[in-house]
Amino acid sequence: MLARSCCAAVIGVDAIAVTVEVDVGRGLPVFQIVGLPETAVRESRDRIRTALRNGGYGFPKGRITVNLSPADIRKEGTGFDLAIALGILAASGFLSPDVVASHLALGELSLDGRVNPVRGALAVAALADAAHIRGLLVPVSNAAEAAASGKIPAFGIKNLGEAVDHLAGRKRLEAREPFDFSCLTTSVWDADLKDVAGQEHAKRALEVAAAGSHNILMSGSPGSGKTMLARRLPGILPPLSFDEALETSRIYSAAGLLDASTGLVVTRPFRAPHHTISDAGLVGGGGHPRPGEISLAHHGVLFLDEFPEFRKSLLDMLRQPLEDRMLTVSRASCTVRFPASIMLVAAMNPCPCGYADEPDGRCRCAPSAVDRYRGKISGPLMDRMDIQIEVPSLAYQDFRRAGEGEASLRVRERVVRARAVQAERFSGRPYVCNAAMDASAIREFCRTDHGGEKLLSRAAESLRLSARGVSRVLKIARTIADLEQSEYVTKNNLAEAVQYRRFHPDIS
Repeated sequence: MLARSCCAAVIGVDAIAVTVEVDVGRGLPVFQIVGLPETAVRESRDRIRTALRNGGYGFPKGRITVNLSPADIRKEGTGFDLAIALGILAASGFLSPDVVASHLALGELSLDGRVNPVRGALAVAALADAAHIRGLLVPVSNAAEAAASGKIPAFGIKNLGEAVDHLAGRKRLEAREPFDFSCLTTSVWDADLKDVAGQEHAKRALEVAAAGSHNILMSGSPGSGKTMLARRLPGILPPLSFDEALETSRIYSAAGLLDASTGLVVTRPFRAPHHTISDAGLVGGGGHPRPGEISLAHHGVLFLDEFPEFRKSLLDMLRQPLEDRMLTVSRASCTVRFPASIMLVAAMNPCPCGYADEPDGRCRCAPSAVDRYRGKISGPLMDRMDIQIEVPSLAYQDFRRAGEGEASLRVRERVVRARAVQAERFSGRPYVCNAAMDASAIREFCRTDHGGEKLLSRAAESLRLSARGVSRVLKIARTIADLEQSEYVTKNNLAEAVQYRRFHPDIS
C-alpha cells in the first residue's frame, strides 16, 4: 500500500517542502530510503524500526521503500523521522492516509518513541502556512516557535503515541497558543548607559548611531570604556517589531538557538565573537550552510572588539553585507542567502600597546608597528564605518561620577522618535533607516542650504573623503536632524556629522 506524509528540509534559513512517499509491499524484508538521503537520514531506519516496535505498533514485514521528494535535493538532519514513521503506519493501515497527508510532521525519534527537537521549526511553519497544511506536528520543545506566527495550528508532541492518537482522533491535542509578543515591546536592555562615567561625546555618537542604524568605530586606550559603551547600545535601540522578531527568529531557529519558552527572539541581538573566529563562523557556510555571527546579529548589533586582531581577509568579508544587508553563500550544491541587516560596532586601540594617545609617553611602539597595526583594517572597510570617534581615558573625577548620566530609557525615547520619522519618510521603500538610503534618497532627503554645501565641500577636500564618505556624512547629518525633529539638514547638523569622521582638522 502507498501512503504519503509531509515534511520539510531546511536549507539556510528557508524551508523546502518534502513529500515522504512510503510503499509497503510484498517481498524480502528490506527498508530502503531514497531521494538523496545523507547519513543521518539513512540511519533513521534503525531509529524508526525500534521506535515503532517499542511503541507497540510492530513493524511491517515486507519490502518498505521510502522516497523523499523532490529527489534532487540533498536531505540532511534527523527531522524526517516522525514523518517517515507516520507514513509507514498509514501505509500499514494503522492511520488514515488522507489525515496523515494533511499534517506536516517534523521531529527526531528516540528508540523508545520520544520525539526530540530539531532545527528550523519556524521556517517550516511558514512553509506549512503557504502550503495550506491543516496542522503541524512538532516536538514539544519546538511548539512555541512553530506557533509564533499564529497562522497555523501547531501541536507539541512528546512521543510517537501522542501523534498517532491525535491523527486517529482518539485523543486530540490542544494547539499551542502563540507567544504574546506585545507584552515585551517595552523591555529595556539590562545594561544602562548611565553607568558609563563621562564620555559624553561617545554617548552622543552612540545615540546618533542608534537613531540611524549607523556603523561606528571607537578607538581609545585600554580601559577607556569602549566595550562598556558598546554593550549598552542595544538598550537605546528601538524595540523589535513583530515582523523583525519573526525574521530574526527564523535565523536563530535554523541555527538551533531559539528559546523554547517563547519561540521568538524578543530583544535585539548583540553578538560579540572572538577574533579567532573562522570564516564560516562569522559569515556562515559549511557543507550545509548555516548562519554565522553576522546573520545572528540581524536587526541588532555585531560587536567586534580588538578590531585589528581579526584576520584582514576576514574583515574584508564584511564589506559586501554592510552594503547589501544580505549575505550570499554559494556552494556547488546550492546558493543560500542570509539576512544581514546589522549595526557594526568595532573597538580598537590606537597602537599595539594601546597607549599612543596618552600624553604621559607610555607608548613605545615604533611608527612602522603602528602603521602595520592600523593597516590591518583596509581603506574600503574603514570607509564603511559611518562614525569614527576617539574614546579618551577617564580622569579620576569623571570616574567617580558614574551613575549620574542620562539613563538609557531617556535616550531610547529620542531614538524611537527619530526612527518613527524615518519609517514614515521611507514608507514604500525597501528600507526603514537613514543608514540604508540609496543615492536617489540621499539627493531627495539630505538637501542642505548654501552654508552647509560650503562646509561639506571644505570637509571633503580637507579629509579627502571619497564619494562614499561624503554620502556617509550626509546620512549622519540627516539622522542628527531627525533627532532634532528638523525637516531640513542644517549647517550645524553637517558640522556635527563631520566631527564623527576620525582624525581631521577643525573646519568652520
